Amino acid sequence: MKVTIIGVGNMGGAIVKGLVNSGVDEVSGMNPTNPRVSKLADQLHFTLFHTAAEVVKAQPDVVILTTPAKITVAVARELNGLNPKTVVISAAAGVTQEQLKAALPDNPIATIIPNTPVAVNAGTIGLALPHDDATAAQPIINHVLEQLGDIVTVSEDKLDIVGVVGGCGPAFVDVFMDALSDAAVKFGLDRQTAYELIASMVKGSGTLAYDTGKTPAELRDQVTSPAGTTIRGVEALEKHGLRYAVIDAVNKANGEK
Repeated sequence: MKVTIIGVGNMGGAIVKGLVNSGVDEVSGMNPTNPRVSKLADQLHFTLFHTAAEVVKAQPDVVILTTPAKITVAVARELNGLNPKTVVISAAAGVTQEQLKAALPDNPIATIIPNTPVAVNAGTIGLALPHDDATAAQPIINHVLEQLGDIVTVSEDKLDIVGVVGGCGPAFVDVFMDALSDAAVKFGLDRQTAYELIASMVKGSGTLAYDTGKTPAELRDQVTSPAGTTIRGVEALEKHGLRYAVIDAVNKANGEK
């Protein structure tokens, strides 16, 4: 299957890396001439196009738009001429399926909000499918996105909050990990070992939650024995308002004043 990523910036580059890592699809990218992108293409051995006409000529099976929102519809219009079976997936926040369908009326359309861990095939991808021809194309959409991580299917109006929690959440977790590493160093652990320990712990905790389907509260209760060390630490987090801080971080990231 041929997949072209249009706009090889931070997110586009992350998607390219994830797809190349998976080794499943024939990956190409489109971007204005840029030394950074050319170097990435050389490193990862993917074909790099510079114009929409080249993409149309290549006739990919799937196109993923990771262009800035303000130019995404215009870029989509330039892709008229794609095979009607080519699935167009947009990762541009705020660009609606209706706008994309107006630009490319003959192609199946879907919208996603991914996060940067797609680069290591561990992303969280919010997916919205309109109730039309994209449903028939869902097996193709799933085939591509499953290479990049976990898919969370939601209605289009929920993509914004999925983007905040899934997209901004890694940065919030990074802040927590950095603070935890400081505490580990305070008690004598060297910095690199602290980073490895904490990254492994976060990875394992996330995998356990995802695979078991248990709520965070249930998982917390499994490790907070009566009068134990963990519950004392949880008490300190509550005392210092971690829960409110996280909720407020989401509030602010979601545009609340």
